[in-house]
Amino acid sequence: MRRRPSIVLRDPYFHGNLKVAQGFWRWIDGAWFLPEGWFRDRHEKLRQRLGVPPERRFKTKVELAWELIERALAADLPFELVGFDCLYGRSGELRAKVRQAGKRYMAEVPADTQVYLDKPLLGVSPRQCSRGRPPSAVQVLAGEAVRVDRLRERLPWQAVQVRAIDRGTLCDPVAACRVWTVHAGEAVEEWLVMREEADGKHSYALCNASCETSLEQLAWGKCQRYFIERANQDAKSELGWDELQAQKYRAWEHHLALTVLASWFIAQTKYEWARDYERDPVLLQELDTEVLPALSVANVRTLLRAVMPLRQMSEAQATDLVIEHLLNRTRSRKSRLKKQRLIKRTVAGAT
Repeated sequence: MRRRPSIVLRDPYFHGNLKVAQGFWRWIDGAWFLPEGWFRDRHEKLRQRLGVPPERRFKTKVELAWELIERALAADLPFELVGFDCLYGRSGELRAKVRQAGKRYMAEVPADTQVYLDKPLLGVSPRQCSRGRPPSAVQVLAGEAVRVDRLRERLPWQAVQVRAIDRGTLCDPVAACRVWTVHAGEAVEEWLVMREEADGKHSYALCNASCETSLEQLAWGKCQRYFIERANQDAKSELGWDELQAQKYRAWEHHLALTVLASWFIAQTKYEWARDYERDPVLLQELDTEVLPALSVANVRTLLRAVMPLRQMSEAQATDLVIEHLLNRTRSRKSRLKKQRLIKRTVAGAT
């Protein structure tokens, strides 16, 4: 049995007023992927023993992903962007469904993905002989396809400052251009967004944002999957998602529900902290930073030590510990930024 979380929701509240670099991320739903072999007749008794609902049928991970997005849409949950890794991003069908739902996506794709720089000519190939059925499938009749990684040297790259991080500032080279992709007999114009990461690796994504979208906005969207992975890591290491030791289907559902609730509690605590402890402009100037760090899961754990039935410290002591930790993170970031600026000046002087 495999379990996989799906949707992570971002609350953009306070994004501007309090200069919080990012919003608050949390799980809202999940789906359990079962391999196709589980639904064969010889496994019927096993499914019954584990409590798999009899109406459950095999569905691919892509199909499960769309069901999760549909549930978020049906619940009228506001979200800015749907982020996919390569497994889901390379599915033209999934991208088409999100596009038809009126939502934006940033879909990671493999390096060998084929795109067109100009709109390809689509149509049905002419019949070549009198035997057999005439062609009916829509194909590309004219147009040169190119792999996305072959476009790296043909596009202008620009270093874009995406967001403030504890180690300084995330500033990676990014390139983007309009391309055409073909799916189900239809040519679709999308953004191809490329990013060169600190380790020299390149990643690629397709996005259905409007033509007027700036490179900075595309770079911001390209980097958002980090927070999805961060939420997944926190769920496993901090919230107990990786500690499930059960086989029953209902037990998995209960464990997922508790993990989602814990995720929401963490997000709510972060939200209330940002609301109740506004950023002091004098402190920002004193620390020479444009943003102060948000609470971590470890900080929330410290605060809980003051309100649990067996208290380990007072609320004032817990708050002081968290504030001290946040200030130390900010001072550490200031020191890293100072070193980065010194290195840049040294390199500039050497050239």
